[in-house]
Amino acid sequence: MFDLNWIAWIMVSISSLLIGISKTGVMGVGILAVPLMASVLPARASVGVMLPMLIFADLFAAAYYRHHARWRTLVRIIPWALLGVVLGYLALGEVNDRQLRPLIGGIVVVILGLNWWRERNRAEDAPVPTYWWFAAVLGLFAGITTMMANAAGPILVIYLLAMRLPKTEFVGTNAWYYFIMNWLKVPFSVNLGLINAESLTFDLTLFPLIAIGAGAGILILRWIPQKAFDRMVQVLAAAAGLHLLLSPVIGVFSAG
Repeated sequence: MFDLNWIAWIMVSISSLLIGISKTGVMGVGILAVPLMASVLPARASVGVMLPMLIFADLFAAAYYRHHARWRTLVRIIPWALLGVVLGYLALGEVNDRQLRPLIGGIVVVILGLNWWRERNRAEDAPVPTYWWFAAVLGLFAGITTMMANAAGPILVIYLLAMRLPKTEFVGTNAWYYFIMNWLKVPFSVNLGLINAESLTFDLTLFPLIAIGAGAGILILRWIPQKAFDRMVQVLAAAAGLHLLLSPVIGVFSAG
């Protein structure tokens, strides 16, 4: 199993709790688990460790919100996301750890910026985007980033916010999207050697913390008002995207 010091174990434990919370309650905090995990493990290894963690959390979310998924919304984006997973699989063999984090962060920041522009310039009664290319573009980006670094959360947030779903349908639709997509990623990750006996043994030690986080997320969602929920997931996604984008710069200053 990975040789980690006590500080690294704290960061990994926080990541586990955040994954559980994000799946059942506060979408957006899960993306914070990506840089935390990648800060104590090589980026490629962290991808393989995190996928089974995410799948375990998906089981709680999909079961609890099984009656709240908006399937019409899912059907529009999943085929494009599947294509993105294939593209991400092909790219992952060519992209190293150092390139991976800022690439994902840049995609997240750009798309969040476009969403902010859309929110500022549309009327309150503007129709929900139904253009095929809207789902296609976000689906492709979501598939690519979820395959390359389990970091599609902010992109899916943008899509679901654009659909103007109530918070329970928002979380339920998100839960079933990832329940489907994460299982489909497993063969690709195994083939790339990202998931192996060492990573699965490590995952087993973290599953109880994920379960605790999932329970906490359900309670938190009941308490958060709809408008606060919408704003919070956007802010958290933007913060995580900026962290990933600036990680090479942060690393240079830390080394200095």
